[in-house]
Amino acid sequence: MKNIGGQAVIEGVMMKSPKGWSVAVRCPDGDISLKTVELKKPHPFFKLPVIRGVVGLFQALTIGVKAIEFSGSVAYKEEVKSDSKFGIIISIVIAFFLAIGLFKFLPLFFTTVIGEAVPEVLSNSLLFNFIDGMLRVGIFLLYVFSIGLWKEMRRIYEYHGAEHKVIYAYEAGEELTLENVNKYKPYHPRCGTSFLLIVMVISILVFLSIPKEWSFAEKLLSRIILIPVIAGVSYEALRFSAKVKNNALMRALISPGLLLQRLTVREPDNSQIEVAVAALKEVLKLDMPGDDGLKEVCRQC
Repeated sequence: MKNIGGQAVIEGVMMKSPKGWSVAVRCPDGDISLKTVELKKPHPFFKLPVIRGVVGLFQALTIGVKAIEFSGSVAYKEEVKSDSKFGIIISIVIAFFLAIGLFKFLPLFFTTVIGEAVPEVLSNSLLFNFIDGMLRVGIFLLYVFSIGLWKEMRRIYEYHGAEHKVIYAYEAGEELTLENVNKYKPYHPRCGTSFLLIVMVISILVFLSIPKEWSFAEKLLSRIILIPVIAGVSYEALRFSAKVKNNALMRALISPGLLLQRLTVREPDNSQIEVAVAALKEVLKLDMPGDDGLKEVCRQC
């Protein structure tokens, strides 16, 4: 059984396997549009623990942007253009700086302000990073809750639930029928939402290595430089938690991540589950004999 991941997009779902990714999108006329892309086999070095997490992060960003671009062109009936590497790079750069501003600069800034008022905060690395981490979690929760009020985003949250339910059914070895898929809950331990929570917890521990005497600029820069390290370690922690999810202690540890998913996941309807099933079946075809020459296939409405 292949390790399958996914992502909700505009009126659709993207599913990714080790061999490639497929995105299925519900067209305005009710049909399902599909796009499948085969990935190059990675060098063994990029499969090493921690390293694979860093590679996976940047790969997820790139594929995510491509999948969203395709889904938008289908859902809004725009002309489909060939992939623009420049456009993808710009989108990733904008997302990166937005994330830095919200989840690095603001928490560090407010924690520094608190430290100026309460000197004990600046003199205690554990306390400083704990407050910084809690502020980061608070900003993240506020951000997720706020965008969830947007009608279009609620639809994406429903497709997010469809993605989880279908992957659960697949991992259980079930036939991908509506009846079987609907038996499963829309919360999955390997969800990206849970991953972000793990990132925030691990970052508190990693940032303890940053000298408290450093200036605000040095602390901010070090937090940015350490992003790959935190991403790699967090990825391994997420993989491990998924493997031993039935352990009582591990269930307790991953429960906050599953609880957090209630902000980013909604129960899908059958039509949304059908789209997620179509995406998964399409990506699984990459492992079938006779598909060795596949590079990219796009079937639109």
